[in-house]
Amino acid sequence: MDKTNSIATNNIQNVESERNRKAVIRIKNVCKSFGNNHVLNGFNMDLYEGENVVVMGKSGSGKSVMIKCLVGLVWPDSGYIEVMGKEISTLDRQTLDELRSDIGFLFQGSALYDSMTVRENLEFPLRRHQKKLGNLSDTSTLVLEALENVGLGHTMDLMPTELSGGMKRRVALARTLILKPKIILYDEPTSGLDPITAKEIIELMRSIQKKYGTSSIIITHDVDCARVISERMILLVDGINYAEGSYAQLSASIDPKVEAFFKK
Repeated sequence: MDKTNSIATNNIQNVESERNRKAVIRIKNVCKSFGNNHVLNGFNMDLYEGENVVVMGKSGSGKSVMIKCLVGLVWPDSGYIEVMGKEISTLDRQTLDELRSDIGFLFQGSALYDSMTVRENLEFPLRRHQKKLGNLSDTSTLVLEALENVGLGHTMDLMPTELSGGMKRRVALARTLILKPKIILYDEPTSGLDPITAKEIIELMRSIQKKYGTSSIIITHDVDCARVISERMILLVDGINYAEGSYAQLSASIDPKVEAFFKK
Protein backbone atom coordinates (compact mmCIF):
# COMPACT_ATOMS: atom_id res chain seq x y z
CA MET A 1 0.00 0.00 0.00
CA ASP A 2 1.17 3.56 -0.75
CA LYS A 3 2.68 5.15 2.39
CA THR A 4 0.49 8.24 2.14
CA ASN A 5 -2.56 6.05 1.71
CA SER A 6 -1.58 4.10 4.80
CA ILE A 7 -1.75 7.32 6.81
CA ALA A 8 -5.19 8.02 5.39
CA THR A 9 -6.25 4.48 6.30
CA ASN A 10 -5.19 5.09 9.89
CA ASN A 11 -7.61 8.00 10.01
CA ILE A 12 -10.72 6.02 9.03
CA GLN A 13 -11.55 5.58 12.71
CA ASN A 14 -11.91 9.37 13.02
CA VAL A 15 -14.32 9.84 10.11
CA GLU A 16 -17.52 9.04 11.99
CA SER A 17 -16.73 11.39 14.86
CA GLU A 18 -15.89 14.20 12.41
CA ARG A 19 -19.21 13.70 10.61
CA ASN A 20 -20.98 14.39 13.90
CA ARG A 21 -19.14 17.69 14.42
CA LYS A 22 -19.93 20.96 12.70
CA ALA A 23 -17.18 22.31 10.45
CA VAL A 24 -16.41 25.97 11.17
CA ILE A 25 -13.80 26.20 8.40
CA ARG A 26 -13.67 24.39 5.07
CA ILE A 27 -10.78 24.84 2.64
CA LYS A 28 -11.12 22.99 -0.66
CA ASN A 29 -8.51 22.70 -3.42
CA VAL A 30 -6.98 26.12 -2.74
CA CYS A 31 -4.18 27.17 -5.09
CA LYS A 32 -2.03 30.28 -4.83
CA SER A 33 1.02 31.28 -6.83
CA PHE A 34 3.26 34.33 -6.82
CA GLY A 35 4.73 34.45 -10.31
CA ASN A 36 6.46 31.12 -10.86
CA ASN A 37 6.38 30.30 -7.15
CA HIS A 38 3.52 27.84 -6.69
CA VAL A 39 2.89 28.01 -2.94
CA LEU A 40 -0.44 26.20 -2.54
CA ASN A 41 -1.26 23.48 -5.05
CA GLY A 42 -4.69 22.22 -4.03
CA PHE A 43 -4.65 22.49 -0.24
CA ASN A 44 -7.58 21.02 1.69
CA MET A 45 -8.55 21.07 5.36
CA ASP A 46 -11.57 21.22 7.67
CA LEU A 47 -11.68 22.61 11.20
CA TYR A 48 -14.45 21.44 13.50
CA GLU A 49 -16.13 23.11 16.47
CA GLY A 50 -14.00 23.00 19.61
CA GLU A 51 -11.05 21.39 17.82
CA ASN A 52 -7.34 22.19 17.87
CA VAL A 53 -5.63 21.47 14.53
CA VAL A 54 -1.90 21.93 14.12
CA VAL A 55 -0.51 22.77 10.67
CA MET A 56 3.19 22.06 10.23
CA GLY A 57 5.39 22.75 7.26
CA LYS A 58 8.89 23.89 6.40
CA SER A 59 9.66 27.61 6.20
CA GLY A 60 8.20 28.94 2.96
CA SER A 61 5.85 25.98 2.58
CA GLY A 62 2.74 28.18 2.47
CA LYS A 63 1.41 28.09 6.04
CA SER A 64 1.17 31.86 6.41
CA VAL A 65 -0.24 32.24 2.90
CA MET A 66 -2.96 29.73 3.77
CA ILE A 67 -3.90 31.72 6.87
CA LYS A 68 -3.98 34.99 4.90
CA CYS A 69 -6.26 33.39 2.31
CA LEU A 70 -8.47 32.16 5.13
CA VAL A 71 -9.16 35.67 6.46
CA GLY A 72 -9.29 37.39 3.07
CA LEU A 73 -5.96 39.24 3.26
CA VAL A 74 -4.77 37.33 0.19
CA TRP A 75 -7.10 35.96 -2.46
CA PRO A 76 -6.41 32.44 -3.76
CA ASP A 77 -6.09 31.86 -7.49
CA SER A 78 -8.66 29.08 -7.26
CA GLY A 79 -10.46 26.94 -4.71
CA TYR A 80 -13.14 27.38 -2.06
CA ILE A 81 -12.91 28.79 1.47
CA GLU A 82 -15.85 28.79 3.86
CA VAL A 83 -15.74 30.23 7.38
CA MET A 84 -18.68 29.68 9.73
CA GLY A 85 -20.94 28.90 6.80
CA LYS A 86 -19.92 31.92 4.70
CA GLU A 87 -17.92 31.64 1.49
CA ILE A 88 -15.14 34.21 1.78
CA SER A 89 -15.06 35.15 -1.92
CA THR A 90 -18.74 36.24 -1.89
CA LEU A 91 -18.48 38.70 1.02
CA ASP A 92 -18.33 42.48 0.71
CA ARG A 93 -15.79 44.39 2.78
CA GLN A 94 -18.15 45.19 5.65
CA THR A 95 -19.41 41.61 5.99
CA LEU A 96 -15.86 40.27 5.80
CA ASP A 97 -14.76 42.69 8.51
CA GLU A 98 -17.63 41.57 10.74
CA LEU A 99 -16.65 37.94 10.18
CA ARG A 100 -13.05 38.73 11.11
CA SER A 101 -14.26 39.97 14.52
CA ASP A 102 -15.14 36.33 15.28
CA ILE A 103 -11.62 35.21 14.32
CA GLY A 104 -8.84 35.90 16.80
CA PHE A 105 -5.24 36.01 15.60
CA LEU A 106 -2.18 35.57 17.82
CA PHE A 107 0.69 37.01 15.82
CA GLN A 108 4.18 35.59 15.89
CA GLY A 109 6.17 37.97 18.08
CA SER A 110 2.98 39.28 19.75
CA ALA A 111 2.76 42.50 17.64
CA LEU A 112 1.91 44.82 20.53
CA TYR A 113 1.96 48.57 19.93
CA ASP A 114 5.04 49.81 21.79
CA SER A 115 3.66 53.34 22.19
CA MET A 116 0.50 52.10 23.94
CA THR A 117 -0.03 50.77 27.44
CA VAL A 118 -1.33 47.23 27.90
CA ARG A 119 -4.80 48.70 28.49
CA GLU A 120 -4.63 50.72 25.27
CA ASN A 121 -3.43 47.69 23.30
CA LEU A 122 -6.50 45.75 24.44
CA GLU A 123 -8.85 48.68 23.82
CA PHE A 124 -7.70 49.00 20.21
CA PRO A 125 -9.80 46.10 18.81
CA LEU A 126 -12.78 47.26 20.92
CA ARG A 127 -12.77 50.61 19.13
CA ARG A 128 -12.46 48.94 15.75
CA HIS A 129 -15.35 46.55 16.30
CA GLN A 130 -17.89 48.71 18.13
CA LYS A 131 -20.76 47.20 16.10
CA LYS A 132 -20.13 43.81 17.72
CA LEU A 133 -19.81 44.97 21.31
CA GLY A 134 -21.73 48.26 21.23
CA ASN A 135 -20.48 51.73 22.08
CA LEU A 136 -18.63 51.10 25.32
CA SER A 137 -18.24 54.11 27.60
CA ASP A 138 -16.02 52.16 30.01
CA THR A 139 -13.81 49.33 28.76
CA SER A 140 -12.14 48.60 32.09
CA THR A 141 -14.26 45.55 32.91
CA LEU A 142 -13.60 43.87 29.55
CA VAL A 143 -9.89 44.70 29.64
CA LEU A 144 -9.46 43.41 33.18
CA GLU A 145 -11.41 40.21 32.41
CA ALA A 146 -9.24 39.49 29.37
CA LEU A 147 -6.03 40.11 31.30
CA GLU A 148 -7.14 38.00 34.25
CA ASN A 149 -7.86 35.15 31.82
CA VAL A 150 -4.14 35.08 31.06
CA GLY A 151 -2.99 35.76 34.62
CA LEU A 152 -1.87 39.35 34.03
CA GLY A 153 -4.52 41.54 35.63
CA HIS A 154 -1.80 43.61 37.32
CA THR A 155 -0.17 44.72 34.03
CA MET A 156 -2.96 46.98 32.77
CA ASP A 157 -1.01 50.24 33.01
CA LEU A 158 2.41 48.88 32.03
CA MET A 159 4.14 49.51 28.71
CA PRO A 160 5.16 46.58 26.47
CA THR A 161 8.83 47.37 27.13
CA GLU A 162 8.22 46.53 30.80
CA LEU A 163 7.04 43.01 29.96
CA SER A 164 9.01 39.80 29.43
CA GLY A 165 8.64 37.85 26.20
CA GLY A 166 6.21 35.41 27.78
CA MET A 167 4.14 38.25 29.28
CA LYS A 168 3.94 39.96 25.89
CA ARG A 169 2.63 36.74 24.36
CA ARG A 170 0.00 36.51 27.14
CA VAL A 171 -1.08 40.12 26.62
CA ALA A 172 -1.35 39.48 22.89
CA LEU A 173 -3.57 36.49 23.66
CA ALA A 174 -5.69 38.66 25.97
CA ARG A 175 -6.11 41.16 23.13
CA THR A 176 -7.26 38.30 20.93
CA LEU A 177 -9.73 37.07 23.56
CA ILE A 178 -11.30 40.44 24.30
CA LEU A 179 -13.60 40.16 21.25
CA LYS A 180 -14.64 36.65 22.36
CA PRO A 181 -13.77 35.00 19.02
CA LYS A 182 -15.19 31.65 17.94
CA ILE A 183 -11.97 30.75 16.09
CA ILE A 184 -8.37 31.50 17.06
CA LEU A 185 -5.45 31.34 14.64
CA TYR A 186 -2.07 30.92 16.36
CA ASP A 187 1.05 31.76 14.35
CA GLU A 188 4.08 30.11 16.02
CA PRO A 189 2.75 30.72 19.57
CA THR A 190 5.89 29.37 21.29
CA SER A 191 8.50 30.82 18.92
CA GLY A 192 11.39 32.56 20.70
CA LEU A 193 10.31 31.45 24.18
CA ASP A 194 12.32 29.39 26.62
CA PRO A 195 11.01 25.83 27.24
CA ILE A 196 9.35 26.66 30.58
CA THR A 197 7.54 29.73 29.22
CA ALA A 198 6.57 27.85 26.06
CA LYS A 199 4.99 25.14 28.21
CA GLU A 200 3.04 27.80 30.14
CA ILE A 201 1.72 29.29 26.88
CA ILE A 202 0.63 25.84 25.65
CA GLU A 203 -1.22 25.17 28.91
CA LEU A 204 -2.86 28.59 28.62
CA MET A 205 -4.02 27.78 25.08
CA ARG A 206 -5.54 24.54 26.36
CA SER A 207 -7.35 26.28 29.20
CA ILE A 208 -8.71 28.95 26.82
CA GLN A 209 -10.10 26.24 24.53
CA LYS A 210 -11.71 24.46 27.47
CA LYS A 211 -13.22 27.65 28.94
CA TYR A 212 -14.54 29.20 25.74
CA GLY A 213 -14.94 26.19 23.43
CA THR A 214 -12.89 27.89 20.72
CA SER A 215 -11.79 26.18 17.51
CA SER A 216 -8.11 26.75 16.74
CA ILE A 217 -5.57 26.41 13.95
CA ILE A 218 -2.02 26.39 15.31
CA ILE A 219 0.88 26.98 12.94
CA THR A 220 4.06 25.77 14.58
CA HIS A 221 7.50 24.27 14.07
CA ASP A 222 7.52 23.18 17.71
CA VAL A 223 7.04 19.40 17.75
CA ASP A 224 6.49 19.39 21.52
CA CYS A 225 3.79 22.03 21.15
CA ALA A 226 2.14 19.96 18.43
CA ARG A 227 2.26 16.83 20.57
CA VAL A 228 0.56 18.49 23.53
CA ILE A 229 -1.96 20.80 21.87
CA SER A 230 -3.13 19.00 18.73
CA GLU A 231 -6.15 16.79 18.33
CA ARG A 232 -5.25 16.48 14.68
CA MET A 233 -2.20 17.42 12.64
CA ILE A 234 -1.84 18.40 8.99
CA LEU A 235 1.56 18.36 7.29
CA LEU A 236 1.85 20.88 4.47
CA VAL A 237 4.30 19.55 1.89
CA ASP A 238 4.62 20.63 -1.75
CA GLY A 239 1.62 22.92 -1.38
CA ILE A 240 -0.85 20.22 -0.35
CA ASN A 241 -2.13 18.62 2.83
CA TYR A 242 0.33 15.77 2.34
CA ALA A 243 -0.44 13.85 5.53
CA GLU A 244 -3.06 14.12 8.24
CA GLY A 245 -3.70 12.35 11.53
CA SER A 246 -2.99 12.38 15.24
CA TYR A 247 0.50 13.03 16.58
CA ALA A 248 0.86 9.33 17.40
CA GLN A 249 -0.15 8.27 13.89
CA LEU A 250 2.11 10.70 12.06
CA SER A 251 5.13 10.28 14.33
CA ALA A 252 4.97 6.52 13.71
CA SER A 253 4.95 6.92 9.93
CA ILE A 254 7.81 5.50 7.85
CA ASP A 255 7.17 7.93 4.98
CA PRO A 256 10.44 9.90 4.66
CA LYS A 257 8.60 13.20 4.08
CA VAL A 258 6.60 12.67 7.27
CA GLU A 259 9.52 11.31 9.31
CA ALA A 260 11.46 14.50 8.59
CA PHE A 261 9.10 16.48 10.83
CA PHE A 262 9.73 14.30 13.86
CA LYS A 263 13.48 13.66 13.70
CA LYS A 264 15.40 15.32 16.50
